[in-house]
Parts: sequence; C-alpha cells; structure tokens
Amino acid sequence: MSDSTSTDNDGQGMIVNPKPTSENVDWDGDDADRADRLRFEEEQAMIREQSEARAAAKAAAEAAKHPGTAKTA
Repeated sequence: MSDSTSTDNDGQGMIVNPKPTSENVDWDGDDADRADRLRFEEEQAMIREQSEARAAAKAAAEAAKHPGTAKTA
C-alpha cells in the first residue's frame, strides 16, 4: 500500500470528461465562451483592484513611517 506521501498517481485531481467526445462539441462564440470571457474580465478587474488597494496601503504605511515626507494626490 502507498502512504500519503507517495508520489503515485491515485487519480485525484484528474479531469474526467463525463460525455463522449462526439457529444462534447465546443462551438466558437457559444454562451459558455461568453461566460468564460466575462468571468476572466471580472477576475482581472478584481486583481487590479486588490493590487491598487495593496499599493495604497503600502503608501499609507510608508507615509506613517515618515510623516514629514507624505505626498498628496
């Protein structure tokens, strides 16, 4: 038997296609593609917002360390 630290492939994390290939046809421009693009755009916007928030927090922390050199926007 293998233990939990084994590198053997036990099937976990595998992608399994529940439908035969002939039934699983992906057409360009279908609703799933539009949903994927929308989800991607939303994720990118969220990442951008988080990056901006982190940058603002970092700038605020730096300004707090050096109160005489704070810059205003």
